[in-house]
Amino acid sequence: MVTVHVSIRGRVQGVGYRAWTADEARRRGLEGWARNRRDGSVEAVFAGAEAVVAEMLLACRRGPALARVDAVDESPLEDALSLRRAGEAFSVLETL
Repeated sequence: MVTVHVSIRGRVQGVGYRAWTADEARRRGLEGWARNRRDGSVEAVFAGAEAVVAEMLLACRRGPALARVDAVDESPLEDALSLRRAGEAFSVLETL
């Protein structure tokens, strides 16, 4: 199991990117969270099997149909899952 923190930049707000991220992560059985940032980026944490997280990172580089992804920056993380809402495997958080 790996945990990765990502920051996605481009036209990723106002196009359903955060909801798309949550749907894609849940479909893949990943744990984590996603939120918009005031700087216009989307931030997310994905935790799961290494191969599944790698697939999710590839999907994030495309995003939903209306998005334009300019960059996906990733870094390994030890424990960022504590920000999730109680009882949820993958949460959509408030903008930070």
